[in-house]
Amino acid sequence: MSSDVKVNESPNHFIVLDAISRGINNVEKITRATKLRKDEVESIVNDLLTQRLVVKNEKKGFFFGKKRLEIGITEMGIKLLNSKKQELQQKLQQMQQSFDNGDGTQLQGYMNANRMWLPMMLFSGIMDMMFFTSMMSFMGVGMNPMESAMIGSGHDATSNTGDNNVHSANDQSGTLGDDSGSGGADYNDGNSDNFDSGGFDGFDGGGGFDSF
Repeated sequence: MSSDVKVNESPNHFIVLDAISRGINNVEKITRATKLRKDEVESIVNDLLTQRLVVKNEKKGFFFGKKRLEIGITEMGIKLLNSKKQELQQKLQQMQQSFDNGDGTQLQGYMNANRMWLPMMLFSGIMDMMFFTSMMSFMGVGMNPMESAMIGSGHDATSNTGDNNVHSANDQSGTLGDDSGSGGADYNDGNSDNFDSGGFDGFDGGGGFDSF
């Protein structure tokens, strides 16, 4: 992904952002939780850093002073994630209503229009897995690999879902200093000096970051 990627149009960016909002704070853990390829996760994290939706922190380990990289969501990232979740919740309500009414034609239209977002809806807990499988069965449609991954064991590793978890991730971690410009969550026990944070330059701006 390039630095001018339109994050708002990329479901995988929101899946990674949602994972980070729950405290899944490094590339390896995000890869396991989301079932995305590691190189894709690295690229997405770089995009999110560039857009100031997440921040990174080098934290000293317990042994031999070895440092480890942790990633935390910013206030801007939380707002964007919550906005997308509200949008997807509205789409789910449309699909649910069509399903309840037995309107297969309308449901097919909604599903076709939003198929790319179904993995994000499943990962975040917006869409219940039982409803998803019932809807797919009703439509006579098979799951694609990404949907299957969200239904499978990868979803269990991130079972704490919903908007409250996004807020709690920020509340439990604290915030960066008022002059940081990012409003991001502080994942280094209150010491914001170690973060590579900065002002929000808009979704199409910003420079690149080194990959992990």
